[in-house]
Amino acid sequence: MVPLGFCDCSFRTRDPGYWTLAGRRPLVFLFTRFSEFAKIGVMGLVDINCDMGESFGYYGMGKDEEVVPYITSANVACGFHASDPMVMGRTVRLCKEHGVMVGAHPGYPDLMGFGRRFLDLTKTEMISYVIYQAGALSGFLRLHSLPLQHIKLHGALYNYMVNQEKLFLELAAEVCRAFGDVILLTLGTRKAVELKKAARSMGIRVALECFPDRSYTDDGELMGRQHKEAVFHDAAIIADRALTMVTRKGIESATGIWVDMEPDTLCIHGDNAESIEAAQQIKKLLVEEGIALKPLGLSM
Repeated sequence: MVPLGFCDCSFRTRDPGYWTLAGRRPLVFLFTRFSEFAKIGVMGLVDINCDMGESFGYYGMGKDEEVVPYITSANVACGFHASDPMVMGRTVRLCKEHGVMVGAHPGYPDLMGFGRRFLDLTKTEMISYVIYQAGALSGFLRLHSLPLQHIKLHGALYNYMVNQEKLFLELAAEVCRAFGDVILLTLGTRKAVELKKAARSMGIRVALECFPDRSYTDDGELMGRQHKEAVFHDAAIIADRALTMVTRKGIESATGIWVDMEPDTLCIHGDNAESIEAAQQIKKLLVEEGIALKPLGLSM
């Protein structure tokens, strides 16, 4: 059996220069951070991700330094909806210091609206915008000898693509051509289970994401933020919902209907004091229940 920290399929890449640049450091990095999982009895495993690096110039956003100890993967903004080159570099360095793997978090070119407004783009424009942003982040990752683990779309672009399966697969294929065997994140709806299977048949890895701090519709999609009950703020409730999602593979919708899920990763937030407390409680509760916390690149 290959030791967990040295599994050669952990972070696959088609970039021959990456390993020349990074040498053995990514493997040592992974082993240092996650070798403890080979020593304990594990009842299950899950990744915990958080959107980070969303400050811009003099404007600070998020509590990245406070939330990073409680996550295993980070989605770093790439300049279109938030962030700037200095913030991107600083965030990648912070993640490396804490053993957190990094993915790109590209969105619509909408700084004023924080990427939460739909833009009517052509397919070529949308794919080009995603590759452009992920490419910018990749430079900072290479600088710090880290791989691009995944890509998670942001805001309105993320929500739009949830119901665009064919376009999502086309985007995923182009992204993998550009960056190698990266993982694509999408909302873990019932339809997404079939999307994941279709992607696998194409040699593409898709991770299903669930949100313990968000309310769900009966169709398994996120309730719009315009509804007052769309977001949970009580840390204990959020942590309990996270555990339910992982152990019972589902959650109740806002109307009480059970929604099946197959979560590969849980998204938490780090933009206020309540969310930091929730992050602490989620990690504590999952570990107490024997759930191993691993980045996506080591679990898929």
